[in-house]
Amino acid sequence: MPPNRNTPIDIRLRVLSAVDFAPGESIRERIKYVASKAFVDAHTGHEYQFTWRTISTWLYRYKKHGVTSLDNKTRADKNSYRKIQPNELAEAINEILPTLSKNKTGTFVKSVVYHQLQQRGFVKRHQLSQTSFYRMVREHNLLDAEKTKKLRLSFCMQYANELWQADTMYGPSIKQGDGSWRKTFLIAFLDDASRVITHGEFFYRDNTENMIDAFRTALFKRGKPDRLYFDNGANYKSTEILQACLRLDIRLSHAPVRDGAAKGKIERFFRGFRDRFLTQHVEFQTLEELNEKTHHWIENEYNAKHHSGIQMIPIDRFALDVDRVKFLTDDKYSEEIFFVEQNRKVSKTNVFSINSQKYECPVDLRGKTIQVRYSRSMRDRFIVFFADKRMGEASLLNVHQNADQIRELYNKNTRGDS
Repeated sequence: MPPNRNTPIDIRLRVLSAVDFAPGESIRERIKYVASKAFVDAHTGHEYQFTWRTISTWLYRYKKHGVTSLDNKTRADKNSYRKIQPNELAEAINEILPTLSKNKTGTFVKSVVYHQLQQRGFVKRHQLSQTSFYRMVREHNLLDAEKTKKLRLSFCMQYANELWQADTMYGPSIKQGDGSWRKTFLIAFLDDASRVITHGEFFYRDNTENMIDAFRTALFKRGKPDRLYFDNGANYKSTEILQACLRLDIRLSHAPVRDGAAKGKIERFFRGFRDRFLTQHVEFQTLEELNEKTHHWIENEYNAKHHSGIQMIPIDRFALDVDRVKFLTDDKYSEEIFFVEQNRKVSKTNVFSINSQKYECPVDLRGKTIQVRYSRSMRDRFIVFFADKRMGEASLLNVHQNADQIRELYNKNTRGDS
């Protein structure tokens, strides 16, 4: 019996027509009745019989889109790759080939390469099946180092600070003074073109406040990127991050959910960090000690040593584009970039409420809707913006002082003082 995808259109229409005249009180009963019947092609003599699910699908498509939806169509993404791209796979293969040996014919065994990619976490079975892997290797000569060099380089940005990747890694636990253990989290940013780690820092909590702190430090150290490629975690999609990117004119995009290959470079850094740093430093007394040693290793062992992916030292590659880097000035105005922003309505007395307290606007904005920016962690300064312009800092409302000023003004007017 020929497969359903090769069923002639006239047979499909006969099946749908049979549903209309089939016995049964419901459409489901009529479809199941037709599914028990056979249909013969008068031209070829082939006999067809279909499951009720197939008939249901045809009927749904016919009612929604018409007869053309029954035609056999080529998949829209045929000959393309949906889960992992050839250049990403080329980078992963390049990482493991030096650890493998060739067979007697002088070639790498594809099945061995595929299983090594899985075992070492470069790809998952749901991302790349073995047959798809064979096809990609064959079509792009991915086991030939020279031929894949250009393919791997095409996956890199052309200039430093064109694109940063960022992610969070679970770190070692540190024993506290009370005998308990606390987990640590490494938040790291990587420049795509140079592979420089623009900043990496451990925290006790994987939250928005620490994410902003690490992001701010990275910007002040290495300048402003044109694009950010973040994970889908809540910290990377926080209001502060979104607003900061808008204020700095940084394009923000997020990796597909559970798609580690999309963040391949930062994931490979984490693997190297575990293998080359954490295996040699297994115990830390304080978070400060962990960060001090991490910073030393990143700057002296990673950023300052030859990188096989770019065939040069990352910090030297970054320095080639230093004239293009846009650095931020470390002042109170730059700090406000990372403040959260909320709208507030100003009363007739030029006062607005926030965090259960009343504040006075720095200028007359009675009856206006303003934007108030403040630090989520400090909440000690409230900056007023109106029509995209900075109006100044709001001051805490002092009811008694205002009453004294009004009384003094009244007395002055009644005395006739000039």
